Amino acid sequence: MDQKTVLLTKRIIDAAGPKEKRYDIWDSEIAGFGLRVGIGGAKTFVLRYRAEGGGRNAPKRHVTIGRFGPLTVELARRQARQLLAQATVGEDPAKARNDKRAEMRITDLIDLYEKEGCYIQRGKRQGVAMKPLTKQYTLARLRHHVVPLLGTNRVSAVNAGDIERFFRDVEAGKTARDDKVGPRRRIVVKGGEGAARKVFRDLSAVFSFARRREIIDRNPCDTASVRKTDNHKDRYLTLDEVKRFGEALRELESDGINRKALDIMRLWMLTGCRREEIASLKWGEVDFDHGSLRFGDTKTGKNVRPIGAAAIAVLRTIDRHEDSDFVFPSEDRNGYFRGYKTPWKKAVDKAGLPDVTPHTLRHTMGSTAISSGEAMAFTGAILGHANPRSTAIYAHVQHNPARRAADRVAERIAAALAGMSDAEVDAPPADEDEDLLRRVAETLMKGGAEAERLRVVINALAA
Repeated sequence: MDQKTVLLTKRIIDAAGPKEKRYDIWDSEIAGFGLRVGIGGAKTFVLRYRAEGGGRNAPKRHVTIGRFGPLTVELARRQARQLLAQATVGEDPAKARNDKRAEMRITDLIDLYEKEGCYIQRGKRQGVAMKPLTKQYTLARLRHHVVPLLGTNRVSAVNAGDIERFFRDVEAGKTARDDKVGPRRRIVVKGGEGAARKVFRDLSAVFSFARRREIIDRNPCDTASVRKTDNHKDRYLTLDEVKRFGEALRELESDGINRKALDIMRLWMLTGCRREEIASLKWGEVDFDHGSLRFGDTKTGKNVRPIGAAAIAVLRTIDRHEDSDFVFPSEDRNGYFRGYKTPWKKAVDKAGLPDVTPHTLRHTMGSTAISSGEAMAFTGAILGHANPRSTAIYAHVQHNPARRAADRVAERIAAALAGMSDAEVDAPPADEDEDLLRRVAETLMKGGAEAERLRVVINALAA
């Protein structure tokens, strides 16, 4: 080196003060090793060397070793020797560090996944684009949970231990928040076991996408020691609970709660359909003649669901709007009605069922069908299961028998919704016809929505 050199010691370094410009003090023992003193007084160990094994024409490199204070001169000198040894055998530690710093971060990977990776990765529908709502929920989970905890990490540096800590943090609610982001709009992020498992599956899919793109050569989620499957939820409503739920809906209707929300809940109960399948239902998907819902695109693809007369009766009482294809249109007619969350909370609170979710009503249809003796294949047709194993948790078919099964199951649930007890459903009185006529007459005399629905059913059966 052409600059003046001195043996760097703690005394020399302590005596080096700031000047008007940044300057370097080079070590006399190791060529290229030195101390950089900034104008603010910061002191940093540095190393200069020639890459590609050295030589006059080799490219020059500069490496920052570390800050004096946390790093002693002895440790800095030892690191300088190691870096020079790497450079001597043809390695380029400065380039390796720069490449590492420029490597993709988890946040960047999620952005790339949004643009190019949101496709179903396995099963019969492999390669099919995610549904818009599925994509929206998936990316929301990734951005609300993964980005805050792992977003700045380099993709290749994340290991199974990082994944396990991430899982525990989400499970413990570390990413939970409730932020108001505008008028009548909030972002509510929940933690807990369920959230941790869902976002773990999302993150595993992101790493699998990165592996297929050869961004990484392994998926750290594969070896992470976490519980990767959901708890088996066997919660469903007994017929007595269905009766309480029906009473709550009738009371809310009397209180003037939005009729759309209440009819959505009734159809959840009477059809066993998924939440969004009913909320976003279109008139073109309702087949009154064959008693079915014909979905062009569901979670399991194209699907035909047999539904009972009770569900048909509810649908016949709903007015159509010429300016919307939806059964439950939004107020501005630009989409479908989504305002069922608050009425739902009121309904389950009034019925004394705080642990019940809309999906519980789907479980109820399945469990009622199985416990009523319906064949598992018929139950699968009612629920729209593509895989028989999905139906098995509730314990190619012809449509007519499945529709009759739907009628039988919906009849039991509808009776409970109307206020009949388990005993009344399971064991009708001896004078069944007379008692039935009395009930029909009483309901028709009372008038209201229940009478209107009953009238539709009677007219349909008499036609």
